[in-house]
Amino acid sequence: MNLFADFEKRIKTTLEGLELIKAQETPVDLARVTVEPPRDQSHGDVATNAAMVLSKPLGTNPRALAEIIAEALRGDADVSEVSVAGPGFINIRLSTGYWQQLLSAMVSEGLNYGRSKVGAGHKANVEYVSANPTGPMHVGHCRGAVVGDALANLMDFAGYDVTKEYYINDAGSQIDVLARSVFLRYREALGETIGEIPSGLYPGDYLIPVGEALAAEYGPRLHAMPEEEWLPIVKEKSIEMMMALIRDDLAALNVHHDVFYSERTLHANGAQRIRQAINDLTFKGHVYRGTLPPPKGQLPEDWEDREQTLFRSTEVGDDIDRPLIKSDGSYTYFAADVAYFKDKFDRGYDEMIYVLGADHGGYVKRLEAVARAVSDGKAKLTVLLCQLVKLFREGEPVKMSKRSGNFVTLRDVVDEVGRDAVRFMMLYRKSSEPLDFDFAKVTEQSKDNPVFYVQYAHARCASVFRQAKDAFPDLDLATVDLASAAAEISDPNELQLVAKLAEYPRIVEAAAIAQEPHRLAFYLYDLASSFHSHWNKGKENPELRFVNDKNRQLSIARLGLVHAVACVLKSGLAITGTAAPEEMR
Repeated sequence: MNLFADFEKRIKTTLEGLELIKAQETPVDLARVTVEPPRDQSHGDVATNAAMVLSKPLGTNPRALAEIIAEALRGDADVSEVSVAGPGFINIRLSTGYWQQLLSAMVSEGLNYGRSKVGAGHKANVEYVSANPTGPMHVGHCRGAVVGDALANLMDFAGYDVTKEYYINDAGSQIDVLARSVFLRYREALGETIGEIPSGLYPGDYLIPVGEALAAEYGPRLHAMPEEEWLPIVKEKSIEMMMALIRDDLAALNVHHDVFYSERTLHANGAQRIRQAINDLTFKGHVYRGTLPPPKGQLPEDWEDREQTLFRSTEVGDDIDRPLIKSDGSYTYFAADVAYFKDKFDRGYDEMIYVLGADHGGYVKRLEAVARAVSDGKAKLTVLLCQLVKLFREGEPVKMSKRSGNFVTLRDVVDEVGRDAVRFMMLYRKSSEPLDFDFAKVTEQSKDNPVFYVQYAHARCASVFRQAKDAFPDLDLATVDLASAAAEISDPNELQLVAKLAEYPRIVEAAAIAQEPHRLAFYLYDLASSFHSHWNKGKENPELRFVNDKNRQLSIARLGLVHAVACVLKSGLAITGTAAPEEMR
């Protein structure tokens, strides 16, 4: 049950019944009427902008219109008070009975509370990580992996039909570099002294097992082959083992993709898919033969003017037209991007989300242009850029380098602090803003550590049920109707906690629509703070404790409230990909 959707519907129904609106010659558009929490909780439980947005089309004063609307809303049995503030804001306070009904519904829905149909089953493809298969995941990939995975979980919870996808960049020149790097390790595995890894090759120790696997499978046979024969063999083995390593790293972070899409499939059969994508754009008038101006900062006399096959991307929102086929007849990397997007569109996705690092900012306009041209504007494409993560330990910059060769691996970070700390903290700031990750802070047990604070709230909820079992040994919770019992909650402090729970469905929908999973992390922290605050009041006043051995019925009612808190915490943590522990020591 969504409190804000419920009251938005009620208010719009009330507006449609007003004589002032019924008297209009044309229907009044109520689309801009919203219901949300007031900025100041002391003003009420919900607020609406109805008078502010309707006064102009109705030709009336917003304050006067607000008074008319307020008077009509006072007739709602679930409304205890309506007031008008400022130039025409309407604040509404809800009855205790309504909060009790809402809490009962929360308890009944359990882990499904907050689920939404706002996605309306739209097929969405969330592509994230998509690192080159040339080594283990580094910490730079970590944030995009978490943001993409949590966003996909969130959109699924909000009613989208979501596919989590990884695009394997396994067709570029970097794969040749990888294979030649592995071939050195293969020779090393055969007993040859290879010395220092030459510049331009990958030096990491993580390639040693690949070389050893090739030596075990082929013995010295590869060494006797010319490069054009051993290179494809080594490429295949290298990609296979690197992707196994990457999958293992991602699993350690609780990231699991539905689809691993190989770029090489676009180049198969004479690059048939790329040719088809370019042909389709040509048919639509988006492709021409021409030349491009020199890059910015390059003198015209240094620019070699060659005719190429170009995508007329400036006509669909890009800054410059983009090459598709080079003057030598080979396809550009961008041509594969076009074919890949077309493949997604042909698979039936009407919303594509790319989660990329901040260094890919130059890709945004060109990808958006591709989406408009390929889908004729029918598909929505969004590029989310994740800013850098800086590592610290007690305020000091961290430099970690183990088997990687020259970078901090994702696995290093997960192994040190645990995946829950990594996942939650990667979401505890908007992805478009830089993030400082301090190893000491994310492992301390305090309110200043958001992941501990939220998980501790869930563990405390579980402890309340253990306390209830101790206080009432004969209590069989399996037979207790907590939903009905929760309807007896009436303490103002407890109703404030219900109000915080009531925000959850709205947060889910807003975060999914805005594609901002960090909003959920912020909300979970606020909910945990409200719960801990109420717990502490029970220390000062025994009458407010969730379990009172002298009042069995009230204790059971409060167990309903705690159950609702636990379900929202567990549900939200699951979306972030973080565990909800029953105990914490």
